[in-house]
Amino acid sequence: MAKEAASQRRPVPDGDRPPSGQVSLARALSKLGFCSRAQARSLIQDGRVRLDGAVCRNPSLRVEMDRRRITVDGRAVSAAGRVYLMLNKPRGLVTTSADEQGRATVYQCLTDPSLPWVSPVGRLDKASEGLLLFTNDTRWAAGVLSPASGLEKVYHVQVAGLPEQNDLLRLTAGIADGGQVLAAGRVRVLRQGQRNCWLEIALYEGKNRQIRRMLAALDFRVLRLVRTAIGPLALGELTKGTFRHLTAAEREALRAP
Repeated sequence: MAKEAASQRRPVPDGDRPPSGQVSLARALSKLGFCSRAQARSLIQDGRVRLDGAVCRNPSLRVEMDRRRITVDGRAVSAAGRVYLMLNKPRGLVTTSADEQGRATVYQCLTDPSLPWVSPVGRLDKASEGLLLFTNDTRWAAGVLSPASGLEKVYHVQVAGLPEQNDLLRLTAGIADGGQVLAAGRVRVLRQGQRNCWLEIALYEGKNRQIRRMLAALDFRVLRLVRTAIGPLALGELTKGTFRHLTAAEREALRAP
């Protein structure tokens, strides 16, 4: 009976399957470098977006970007050139395009009107600073963020107190916190004074607020946290609050194997 039932099953017609090249209309606007997905949803729901001349108010509608004409306020939206940026993020900015609490965001540093919409590659929390990447190349960004890339993220961290060797060993061995095991790839002391010191901590995958959580578990308070490198790309002398475009060699060095 099972074989008979199986033989009577009809394949799903191709027309009933969403084509693999389709994305939601909101994501299409983001991938085309026009705006963020959240901003796209608002534009669509406000009736400012047209598909092939007809107003569309459904942000989730699946579309093929290369086969549909998309306009916003009557202006055609086309694919923007690929952009790869590095920013020296100042402390006090949140890594989002818009904040419900009205806090300043990292986008206030990206004021060049010639830039297309770019998204952050990972995040730094409000109190953290240093190297932050932006791009409109979603595949490249996913490769940078993937643990399989093997890219080391390096942080310089000032802590109140003087960690001992056993504390450093615990950071690399792994610390249980919130149902997760958090571990650093490597840790070393950069310099220390009488009451605080600077550590260099390298991660191969970053969980939410990982370094702060690991150090809090050891009763150390973080005074400053600066990301100084991602793989071979170092922050260098880039002035705080400014950005620059990556060179072709730099972006290839960060590309997933």
